[in-house]
Amino acid sequence: MSKRLFAAFFGVLAIAVIAAGCGSSSSDSSSSGGDESSATALTKPEFIKAADVVCEEANESINSEAEEFAEENGVDTKNPTTEQQEEVVSQVVAPALRDQAEKIDALGAPSGEEEAVEEIVTAVEAGADEAEKDPGTIIEGKGGVPFKEAQKLAKEFGLKVCGQG
Repeated sequence: MSKRLFAAFFGVLAIAVIAAGCGSSSSDSSSSGGDESSATALTKPEFIKAADVVCEEANESINSEAEEFAEENGVDTKNPTTEQQEEVVSQVVAPALRDQAEKIDALGAPSGEEEAVEEIVTAVEAGADEAEKDPGTIIEGKGGVPFKEAQKLAKEFGLKVCGQG
């Protein structure tokens, strides 16, 4: 049962991170021209499928990294302290969130969906900022999930793995 509580905690974190990774901005940070991003832009269904794969892989990675972090740092998985949980947020979740967002960003927004995707990215970034400033905001019972807006937007966009929580 205690392992379940620990797994549930990391499940909540994973949901937050999944929501965070489900956006992309238009490909304007490429050193190539804008023509290349137009030629290789994914359709919305292709984008959804690719983004959901990124989110699923990130979810699995976060869970395994959190377990590894707990083992390496003596986190009591039966009854982790708030401080230990917050450390996992700042040492595992936040970096994973940033990595996931970069991977989704690399997909490029589907043509005509740039604004919607940008809204998701903005909400993810705001959630990441909040989680980094106060990791306790992610921990159940310690306030709202910083990624509620990102989750809502991802779901509305049609993402099936990303943003589901």
